[in-house]
Amino acid sequence: MWCIPKITNQFITRMEDILDLYDLPYNPLEPVICLDEKPYQLLGNRRNPIPMKKSGGIRKTDYEYIRNGTVNIFCAVEPKKGRHFTVVTEKKKGSDFAKMLKYLAGYYPNAKVIHLVMDNYSTHTMKSLTDYFEEIEGKKLWDKFKIHYTPVHASWLDQAEIEIGIYSSQCLGKRRIDTIEKLKKETAAWNKRVNKKKLKFEWRFTTTKAREKFKYSRLNLSQNKAD
Repeated sequence: MWCIPKITNQFITRMEDILDLYDLPYNPLEPVICLDEKPYQLLGNRRNPIPMKKSGGIRKTDYEYIRNGTVNIFCAVEPKKGRHFTVVTEKKKGSDFAKMLKYLAGYYPNAKVIHLVMDNYSTHTMKSLTDYFEEIEGKKLWDKFKIHYTPVHASWLDQAEIEIGIYSSQCLGKRRIDTIEKLKKETAAWNKRVNKKKLKFEWRFTTTKAREKFKYSRLNLSQNKAD
């Protein structure tokens, strides 16, 4: 239950909307982007690590560290194209979200619409864009996107969660990064590598499988709602 909340009409409607979207064939005029954020704590060493004495040895790091604050990392991915967007920001404010959407839109000047999958975080609204870019420009930018919100407590439906896992493993690892400048440099380098490889995701959970897994049907839900 911590992962799957109560199966309601709203949950199923949002879930099936996203699953049906993922099931569509790739269309360059309607790219599907998944977006999420990851907090990251900058940590420095109190003592310099002891390098390994020989190849294959162990590098020793003291358990004490220095806290240098927390930053935000936007992780976005176009799963079927293998295009990755990883951006480090100082904060996780509405203005940062607004700038991230403008950054994404800049990559798709010819798109009819950009499908954007994301969770229900408070800044993920048109207001963030109109507050930062003002009413006309903010609404114009927001209208470039078709928003697909995940159900509450179901961010696992957002493929950006997979992106965060890969980025955390391949770029961040278990080491300590002490400054935002270094984190930005490391992130940009990883982003360049993964985009060169065009790492794509193969999503296999479909609407049909969801109905089998959660044991529901649209007909039953319609009847319950009518009652």
